[in-house]
Formats: sequence, structure tokens, C-alpha cells
Amino acid sequence: MTEHVDDILTLLPARLKEARRAQGLSLEAVANLSGVSRSMVSQIERGESSPTIATLWNLTRALQVDFAGLLDSNEAQDSIEILRDGDVPSIENMGEGCLIRILSPPEDAGGHEVYDIRLKDGGALNSQPHGRGTVEHVTVLEGAVALTSGSATDRLHAGDTARYAADVTHSIAALGGAARVFLIVKNA
Repeated sequence: MTEHVDDILTLLPARLKEARRAQGLSLEAVANLSGVSRSMVSQIERGESSPTIATLWNLTRALQVDFAGLLDSNEAQDSIEILRDGDVPSIENMGEGCLIRILSPPEDAGGHEVYDIRLKDGGALNSQPHGRGTVEHVTVLEGAVALTSGSATDRLHAGDTARYAADVTHSIAALGGAARVFLIVKNA
């Protein structure tokens, strides 16, 4: 019996965090929905605190997950999450001649974001500084771009990758025709 209890306590933090992320909820949102403090939710997810049954009940209700299923030790089924081309969320009103396709899941916003950016000839994505320590990684898939980060500038061609500070004014602009880039934003 003790081994089974230990297994549950080992699985619980990851299962709660997984359930929260599946709902696209922040720690603050779970705290507001459950009545459990944000710091306690965080401690439970990190395995630093074991919740009481009442706390666990409040969390499962807030996360809309089955109490028994959360504690089930069966392994999760292998799966592949697919975002079909026609279902990719897009933003067209940022930049000039620029289509931004959002490839990362909504719950990753503010953490690790992935974009497919398509620039028309003369198109540009001009960005204000992001949070301190934010870094972007851009790979040119098609065409050529002028890249600016603060006062640094460079040209990139198909196949080139650049990493640069994004906590300063920065831009990606098409050079001599349309261009397409793959952008990863890593927020600090």
C-alpha cells in the first residue's frame, strides 16, 4: 500500500501541471478558480508540498478533471497533436506586408513562441522591445531579409539563422522580393 501511495505522490505534481496547461490556465487563474493560493498551487506542481484532500478536490474542480483519473497510475496514451495548415491562427495587422502564423500552442505565449512569418516584397515586421532578456532565433526559409536588433544590422539569405536580443527595438524586413522566415521567441 505504501508503494502505491508513494507512486501517487510522485505522479500528482506532473498530472496537476499537465491538467492546468491542457486548460490553458495560468497559476493565477487556477488560484482564482480553486481558492487555493497561487504559491501553494506552484509548490504542489513542483512536488514541494503534498495537498490535503480538500485542496486536491478544489484543484480538480477548478481544472475540470476527474479526481480518480488524476490519481490513476496508468500511463498516458501516445499521441500526436496536429495543427492543420488551414487551422493555423494568423495575424495580418502587424507590420507592413507581413503575415504572421502562430505555430506554438496558446499556453506557451510569453514563454517559448514559434511563428511562420511571410513578408511581401518590401514587407517588414518592426517590433518594440520585449521583456528583459528575451532572445529571438530566426531562420530564413525563402528569400532574403535585413535584420536589425538595436543598432546591429545584417543580411540573411535562405538557410541562414540568426540569434539576437529582442529586448531592444528590432525588425525583420524583406530584401529584393518576398521572404519567409521561421521565428522562435524565447522569453526570459
